Amino acid sequence: MKILCIGDVVGQNGCEFLRKALPGVKRENNIDIVIANGENSAQGNGILPASAQYLFDSGVDVITGGNHSFRRREIYDMLEENPFLLRPANFPDTAPGRGIAYVDKGRCTVAVINIQGLVYMNSLDCPFRTADRLIAEAKENGANIIIVDFHAEATAEKKALAFYADSRVSALFGTHTHTPTADEQILPGGTGFITDIGMTGPYLSVLGVKPEKSIAFMKDKLPVRFSYAESECQMDACIFDICEKSGKCLSAERLTVK
Repeated sequence: MKILCIGDVVGQNGCEFLRKALPGVKRENNIDIVIANGENSAQGNGILPASAQYLFDSGVDVITGGNHSFRRREIYDMLEENPFLLRPANFPDTAPGRGIAYVDKGRCTVAVINIQGLVYMNSLDCPFRTADRLIAEAKENGANIIIVDFHAEATAEKKALAFYADSRVSALFGTHTHTPTADEQILPGGTGFITDIGMTGPYLSVLGVKPEKSIAFMKDKLPVRFSYAESECQMDACIFDICEKSGKCLSAERLTVK
């Protein structure tokens, strides 16, 4: 089974580029499931029902989130109602939504888990213990393929969780930094891994933001209203080919579409 994992979709331009690029990528690579991080898909920041629905209508099967998942209150009801719209599982139980989704492909069930890191980020439940809990839940529910989006800042934290979950999940990919890493690999226990799959949005930018806005914020140390860049876009992604019988990763292929 081939699973396409797409880096953080940024703003309206990122959403529109994904809609343009995704059909060809799915067709050329025989993709079975599409997972995309959509926590920045709304224009401005966060995620809104309209941007989430736009991604679903464009061919995304599961939308994952991160530290901006709750920035726009309008999304709260959709987080509760749509089982394929995720937020990090290690937020408190009182937060809207869920951190695991199940995609029934008939011949097998795929579990998608969303977890957030702690280094340089919000204080949440331990990602390692959260992974233990959700991996056990996924297996109890008959999922023989388990995919994890670990939304985290520190590369060491991402790699540590990947090795911790090795052999227990099919693939773990990192999101959040908006910068793709060149370390796609299969770990000794058969788990596919990449530290960060990057971003879907304007590539002549600072993580999707107009460079002059980021420069002003970092140089002058004063509040700045960020706005997204208007340059040409690219879609960063990784394709994991998973054995449906064993749940092991057969290959991990990083790709960038411009």
